[in-house]
Amino acid sequence: MSGHSKWATIKRKKGAADAKRGQVFTRLAREITMAAREGGGDMDANFKLRLAVDKARSNNMPKDNIERAIHRGTGEDREGGALEQVLYEGYAPHGIALLIECVTDNRNRAVSDVRRVLTRAGGSLGEGGSVAWQFARKAYFAVPAEGQNSDALFEMAVEAGADDVLVGTDLIEILAPVESFRAISARLKTAGVVPEEATLHMEPQQHLALGLEETVQVMKVIEALEELDDVQTVYSNLQITDEAVAAMEAAA
Repeated sequence: MSGHSKWATIKRKKGAADAKRGQVFTRLAREITMAAREGGGDMDANFKLRLAVDKARSNNMPKDNIERAIHRGTGEDREGGALEQVLYEGYAPHGIALLIECVTDNRNRAVSDVRRVLTRAGGSLGEGGSVAWQFARKAYFAVPAEGQNSDALFEMAVEAGADDVLVGTDLIEILAPVESFRAISARLKTAGVVPEEATLHMEPQQHLALGLEETVQVMKVIEALEELDDVQTVYSNLQITDEAVAAMEAAA
């Protein structure tokens, strides 16, 4: 998992610092809008909205942007077209399974863009259900390892319902059932531990290992998908090693 977490951390830092900030804010706004539409604009009552807003704040999204996105979701602001959430399933090269979450105002454009990236890379779109069975929704927390007592954090997370705690040099990652998210969040907050990421995501049941060259090839396909305007998140069952992350950085 360490390679996965390092790659995710590098991408988050790059996304927050580079010229794509506007694109990052657009994706965060769409996530907030969808959460507000589904569960209302009260963050105390709408857990999904609270997650989306916390993520936006951690990326330094302006307060006005956040409020505008909430109002769009609740119908108070009708600016722009109607958004919908779409999940595409497919395969990258070498049989790597992909789940591609999109939020879009044009489903035809979204699927066309996703199909184009996959086809050019030698992958393909799959039918609904062809890939999703290989993943399970999990609560996920990533805590910076520096300054943390990993043993104490491990015990705290397990007592609150975590399935697994992965201690790396940079991050301590906590995986748990979705229903344990609130309990773990509360325990971390009480202990004064601020996670770098706290979310619900799709975790593969098993990771598939490839050679270094093939791993980097698939990582580049995932990055190309993530750069599409309508794509929110891409999940895969690719086993990412530290060597592959270093190779990606060197090629950037």
